Amino acid sequence: METMGFIRLAAAQPRVVVADPVSNAKEMVRLARSAEAAGAAVVSFPELSLCGYTCGDLFFSEQLRSASLEALDLLAAQTRDLRCALVAGLPLRVGNKLYNCAAVLQGGRVTGIVPKMTIPGAGNVDESRWFSPGSALAGRVESVRIAGKDVPFGSLLFSDEAGSFSFGVEIGREGLMPVAPGARSVLAGADAVFNPAAFIHEAGQSAVRRDSIRELSSRCMCAYVRACAGPTESTAEAVYAGHSIIASAGDVLQETTALERESVSILADVDVQYLRAQRLREPGFGPGCDSGLAPSSEAGDACKTHPMRTVVLSGLRLLTEKDRLLVPPSCAPYIPADSEGADELCLDIFDIQSTALAERLLRAHARTAVIGVSGGSDSTLALLVAARAMHLNGKPASDILAVSMPGFGTTARTKENAGRLIAQLGCDAREIPICDAVMQHFKDIGHDPSVADVTYENSQARERTQILMDLANQTGGFVVGTGDLSEMALGWCTFNGDHMSMYSVNAGLPKGLVRRVIGAVAGALDRSGAAADNIASPQDTLFHVAGDTADLRETLQSILSTPISPELLPTDSDGNLAQQTEDVVGPYELHDFFLYHAVERQAAPARVLWLAEQAFAGTYSAGEIRTWLAVFIRRFFSQQFKRNSMPDGPKLIALSLSPNGGWRMPSDAVSDAWLGWLK
Repeated sequence: METMGFIRLAAAQPRVVVADPVSNAKEMVRLARSAEAAGAAVVSFPELSLCGYTCGDLFFSEQLRSASLEALDLLAAQTRDLRCALVAGLPLRVGNKLYNCAAVLQGGRVTGIVPKMTIPGAGNVDESRWFSPGSALAGRVESVRIAGKDVPFGSLLFSDEAGSFSFGVEIGREGLMPVAPGARSVLAGADAVFNPAAFIHEAGQSAVRRDSIRELSSRCMCAYVRACAGPTESTAEAVYAGHSIIASAGDVLQETTALERESVSILADVDVQYLRAQRLREPGFGPGCDSGLAPSSEAGDACKTHPMRTVVLSGLRLLTEKDRLLVPPSCAPYIPADSEGADELCLDIFDIQSTALAERLLRAHARTAVIGVSGGSDSTLALLVAARAMHLNGKPASDILAVSMPGFGTTARTKENAGRLIAQLGCDAREIPICDAVMQHFKDIGHDPSVADVTYENSQARERTQILMDLANQTGGFVVGTGDLSEMALGWCTFNGDHMSMYSVNAGLPKGLVRRVIGAVAGALDRSGAAADNIASPQDTLFHVAGDTADLRETLQSILSTPISPELLPTDSDGNLAQQTEDVVGPYELHDFFLYHAVERQAAPARVLWLAEQAFAGTYSAGEIRTWLAVFIRRFFSQQFKRNSMPDGPKLIALSLSPNGGWRMPSDAVSDAWLGWLK
């Protein structure tokens, strides 16, 4: 059965009985079985979880160490029938020293042991009283004897036999070191780093720990699983946080609340395929990138590094097409789920667009910004951006030449919205109907105007572009493009028509985000006041509004509720819209989803379909999703020639389809391999 590139990982936080390894092992068995039943492939327990982190001088006790080894044997024996791998902590004597270790178990055996390489000797806990740094044994001890068997010991990378998932281990605060074991394992190919840990809880530290894990997973482009000892450790001098976190590529997927006193586990699905795809693009993950960490004869033992050895595990369980993610994927992946976060992102995007256009207008010495305004969402955002750009440049909105060009399919609603928007922003308004000019063009080329085909539609788009370009020449201006990222992905634009401009401010935004940015700007009008008379500096408000901001918000809401259409086909007898884009190319919310997963995250069609079925369950059937995915793939390949000649525009999100470094693809590439699977 085909796997979908996701793996389910778990952090288990048992209620610890300090210095009672057997009791702890039994509870860990219970948690391991529960995690396996929930589909987990790897389960991590906290630092020194078999005996407890706070045993103090009892670590010197032969009884405690023997009991910990017995408990390790018990844990292995009672999870022999499980497929998942376990990460458990224990103290281990090697030679004349004691080491803080993490043992990795699978199928009833200990597969490898990783010692804590750097031991904290100051601060809240002085581990150096009991433990020695594992780095002192690097290159000297490669195995230890456990239960009569030699077990790999040291810097280890654990990988399943199919190579579909691999992970490293770092213990406690090692991830905060300048050269962390987890980072080295990532450079060796680890998809995840497991961090058995014990952190004292101090007021206000939960957010610090969360941000630290988020940053680690982002910097290393990996999953990071921290299992943290909790408040059932000894409270003689401090309380342990019990704040376990699973993050991946900068996103916190799951976490426990701090100070959880009962046994608890968290599980999260990690997108291994995405992590690997991202590393392919980054130069810092290639062979030799860890050459700066090579051993030095002048370095102390704690600074030396040695090659990481690989331990092969039995096949770990990855999610298949029959599985479902614990958290369904977002149906709007470009828009944060929380309203406040979405508004913050959208206003940041708006600032980038406005600043970019402001600079371009200055450098081009443009006296005007020329924009075709249709009453649709794309041209609305472009006009708002231009208003903000003029405001930043200290120029009046009347330097924007806003042109309405009604044609055969223009409705009364969009024409009215366009006129209101232009007036409310105080732009220089121009209305130039195109029907007569297009009819003359049909006569010139011998086209029957009753045939509403692609020639009929594209002639209107090119007529509008010609008008805008000529007006720009006439006024010493600069044509601002309105097309968006979704349209460029689908090629839903007329080549050398609306496809062309001097600067395309929306080309970096998918359709759903265009509409969300407009909504955020409308909301920000409440907070900014937007009245020019009280402005101390251009940064104090968004832009000038010629009138009541409530009227502008009303206009923007009307535009957002208008169906998406190029309005190129004639209206019906009642003047109603006869052409809706989504009836032809499919729902934009699906195409934005496809754009995110198939292009940005490079997922194969089977995986995109699997994800979309979960994201849009109850909204679109599997058949509908499959149909529109085929349309997306076919159009994305066939329309690359338009993207290869698209105008400049600012990059606004992670994905850019600009040929100048954003997306490079030959125009004559074929989609058969992608479409073949869907057939």
